[in-house]
Amino acid sequence: MIHRANPYLYRMRMALFFLVFICSISGALAQSEVLARNFFDQGEFEKALKTYEKLVAENPQNTSYFFGLVQSYQQLENFEKSEELLRQKLNNSANNPTLLIELGHNYELQGNDERAQKFYAEALSAVDSRPNYAYSIARTFQKYSLLKNAAETYEKAMELNNELNYNLQLARIYGEQGKTEEMFKNYLELIEANPDFFSIANREFGKYISSDSSTEANTVFRRLLLTKLQQNPSLLYNEMLSWLFIQEQEFLRAFAQEKAIYRRSDKSLQNILNLAVMAREAEDFEAAIEIVNYVIEEAPSENIVLQGNQFLLKMRLENDDEKKYSEVEKRYSELLEQFGTGLSTLNLQIDFANFLAFKQGKQEEAIALLKNLSGQANRDFDIAIIKLALADILVLQEKFNEALIYYSQVQNLVKNDQISQNARFKVAKTSYFKGDFKWAKQQLNVLKSSTSQLIANDAMELSLLIEDNSIEDSTQTALKKYARADLLAFQEKNAQAIELLGEILNLHKGEKIEDEALLKQARLFEETEQFTAAENNYLAIIENFNTDILADNAHYYLAELYASELENIEKAKEYYEQIIFNFADSIYFVDSRKKYRELRGDYEETP
Repeated sequence: MIHRANPYLYRMRMALFFLVFICSISGALAQSEVLARNFFDQGEFEKALKTYEKLVAENPQNTSYFFGLVQSYQQLENFEKSEELLRQKLNNSANNPTLLIELGHNYELQGNDERAQKFYAEALSAVDSRPNYAYSIARTFQKYSLLKNAAETYEKAMELNNELNYNLQLARIYGEQGKTEEMFKNYLELIEANPDFFSIANREFGKYISSDSSTEANTVFRRLLLTKLQQNPSLLYNEMLSWLFIQEQEFLRAFAQEKAIYRRSDKSLQNILNLAVMAREAEDFEAAIEIVNYVIEEAPSENIVLQGNQFLLKMRLENDDEKKYSEVEKRYSELLEQFGTGLSTLNLQIDFANFLAFKQGKQEEAIALLKNLSGQANRDFDIAIIKLALADILVLQEKFNEALIYYSQVQNLVKNDQISQNARFKVAKTSYFKGDFKWAKQQLNVLKSSTSQLIANDAMELSLLIEDNSIEDSTQTALKKYARADLLAFQEKNAQAIELLGEILNLHKGEKIEDEALLKQARLFEETEQFTAAENNYLAIIENFNTDILADNAHYYLAELYASELENIEKAKEYYEQIIFNFADSIYFVDSRKKYRELRGDYEETP
């Protein structure tokens, strides 16, 4: 008996076979293209040419293969063959104007600029009859850095057809050409048509706008915005001016714009509060205080008044010396009397407890305050942040085991919150303080993959410190002293910490701990305003440990020291530049490049 094959199954098998066959051909072509491009990039143009010839023979419609072949001939200076291929393509593609640019470029490579310009002009004239071709023509001009031709293409198309909008493309070209005013005008047209575009455009502005208000870009942009604001008092221009003044760190001028926005709109005070935070971070405390006082005056709720006053107290602590701590304590007490000691002032009370413990030496009073607060709390999150503060004070008192219990409780209370990861890091740090390096390292290894980059970096640094100083010295003598100095710094006993680090540097010279001790001591020298001593430590790291892990830290901190406290701009530039050239993978690379450009006074691309 003859069994007939199932027709459906037969068709399915044939379709599958055909699909596999097509995929295998596509895969082979893709591999060949990668090979051809690799040959080309490595300067092996003969090999690239042969590979592209095969690819074009197998798939003559593929433009990527075709231009790879043309470019290979051009690199081998066989311009006649390149022209022949381009003319054949032009004749077979209904006179595609971008091919005219390719032909012009082929002549330019031969040094025949006159002939090249004729082809470029012919390509540009194609826009007269076909304005919609402008984008592809301009992009081809840009491919060969013919920016003037590209700009003319877009401008002509927009004149011929007012429905076409190439303002974005033109703005970028004008920027590359250094036509700053034209660039900003085009961007402003785009933003006026769609205000949401400003959040995208200001990333482009960042390439030109700097913290120096006297640069051409800043001056031009500011003048355009002020003119626009006079002609049309739109809040959009206030918002852009505020952004510009923030970049220039002119926070009071930005504040004037934000006040205008707040008074003429239904927006909240949040943007003004954010501005105060930025001013504080930039250490413009005078501006930050004025801004926060305005927020307090205008605040629609007691909660914002409370936040504002809390913010002012934090700034006072950053700037006041010990002589004024009694005034700060009095102000905390006044605010708690005004707003109460319930859960509504939880954050203020935690701040007050930290102030009492770390600044006034009143640890027991601080602990009593936090325990009373803990008795009122019923949300896990609130209990967690109170226990975290309590544990910190216990570490301050060197009651490590009690602190570890509290940190562990925090981890259980808020398992999926960043506070939990912070508590785990503090478990590791506390174990490190008490000399239990093995347990500390186990905790740190878990935290290396933390979702918080800051915690992950801190965990990595501490883990490396423990590991590096445990290999050569099994007794961990130097590491124990360093951990003690670290604890003294945490306890704000900076003079004692500096002295102990000096002992490490004298008794353990040449050991792994030396560069860590130099860096830690330098940072404490800065805190105690011993800037020359800090400078000497950074220079010692750079001279003796320039290939080690802390070399980029030393370069960056030294550059910052020269730029601010020691007021030596040339030296600052020198050390920022060292990071740019020698530490490209450093976390300080981007910041160093930005600051180097600002100090240099221009904004050309740096390596």
